[in-house]
Amino acid sequence: MGLGVRERMAKRAAKELRSGMIVNLGIGIPSMVPDYLPEGVRVIFQSENGILGMGESPKKGEEDANLCNAGGYPVTVIKGASYSDSATAFAMIRKGLIDVTMLGALQVSEKGDLANWMIPGRRVPGIGGAMELAQKAKKVVVVMNHVNKHGEPKIVKACTLPLTARKCVHLIITDMAVMEVTTEGLLLTEIMEPYDLNDVLQCTAAPLMISKSLKRV
Repeated sequence: MGLGVRERMAKRAAKELRSGMIVNLGIGIPSMVPDYLPEGVRVIFQSENGILGMGESPKKGEEDANLCNAGGYPVTVIKGASYSDSATAFAMIRKGLIDVTMLGALQVSEKGDLANWMIPGRRVPGIGGAMELAQKAKKVVVVMNHVNKHGEPKIVKACTLPLTARKCVHLIITDMAVMEVTTEGLLLTEIMEPYDLNDVLQCTAAPLMISKSLKRV
């Protein structure tokens, strides 16, 4: 049985990681990335609630009620993992020690602006750690659906939702495509099956440059 859409996105995102990196994962699809690390790749997953060294998702029935990530979902830890208070965990982020953060998003602009914390009119607890991660991580990867539940593009020329940070996103991975954020705009590098170039263009509300080495995966 093949992977589902969310699993395929997590697996593609995991390919961006290299051994030795310190990585922070957002809620949702990014939290699935540890389950799809390429063979031989060893990274350290960090969480804002004070875990340094998260492992794969626990098997059903083997969850530890006292061990969760910043989103409250159960996790495991690897050998050598350590714990700290949230202040220390955020100090790691603000110091610029996070190599890669993978976040969900509501909108991403052609310039790499990120909006991922609020839809006006809905109650939310606050902007959370995404603000620090988006500004301080060495690389910001957004993993999200290409369109919202109303079928509207989430990749836009300019964000209309409240911003998390400006010009912070380096790479966008969706269920349809992979795009790099460059100084000239968005560069389409991969198209996910079963979609084609026309599908991606129709569902993107920002101009796209097409890579000469465009791949279909």
